[in-house]
This record gives sequence, C-alpha cells and structure tokens, in this order.
Amino acid sequence: MYLAHSFMGDQKKHYSRRPLVLAVEDHDDSLLLISYALESLGCRFICQAESSTALVVAKEYQPDLIMLDILLPGLSGLDIVRHLKREPLTCDIPVVAVTALAGSEDRERIIRAGFNAYISKPYMIEDLEAIIHSLLYGKLDSHSAFEMC
Repeated sequence: MYLAHSFMGDQKKHYSRRPLVLAVEDHDDSLLLISYALESLGCRFICQAESSTALVVAKEYQPDLIMLDILLPGLSGLDIVRHLKREPLTCDIPVVAVTALAGSEDRERIIRAGFNAYISKPYMIEDLEAIIHSLLYGKLDSHSAFEMC
C-alpha cells in the first residue's frame, strides 16, 4: 500500500474539507490517470494496488468515495463492493466501478452488486471527473477548490 502525495499524513477526513478518495487499481497507468484526475479536482487520495488490503484501508480511513477496478487479482471488485456494502463503517460510501468490462450485461451486474456508478476503460478524463464531481458534490465546502472546478 502506498499513500499518494496529496494525502496529508495522519489526518482523517474530518480534519480537512477536501474529500478523501480511495483508488483501488492494479495497473500503474490507470492509477496514474485516476490520481491525476483526483489531484486536479482538489481531492486527497489513497492509492491501493492490492485488493487484499482495500477493505482494511476503507474501514480505517472511511473515504468519501471509493474508485474500484473490477478485474483485480485476488478478490474481484465485485467481491470487495459486496463486503463494503455489508460493513456498517463503509456501507454508505459511494463506490465507482472503473473497468474494462463494457457490455450491457456487465454494467447491469456491476450496478446490481452495489456500485453507485460505472465508467469503462478507456475513458476520457472529463468523464471520470464528471462522475467524481456528481458523487462528491454534496460533501464539499462551498469554498473548496474541487467545487470551483
């Protein structure tokens, strides 16, 4: 596990008005694109490359949003979201599926599993930012850099 540079040390989300996002993605290029979008929107973020520790990190930091790849080694994104939605500490956190699965059957299965939104790879960064903004808009301070974007 590694923390991205815009995550500020030991601060939990209640000490900062900038939203905290957990990004779980096993491909470095995809993780870089997600972190770029989050940084440009003024979010703090934790980047996670392994599915095995994603649940622990989500419970520990209780992020405002989770971006979750579906095709992960070990636990799949579908398994992780099911665990998240059953856990009282994480059940209300919106989760975005970020996946190469693009068929309509895949999309329906992903949404039924508990995801709040879906974006298929490859995607435009503007589309990713629009989804992030729509899910985090109500949690932002009126003077935050994120809302001004």
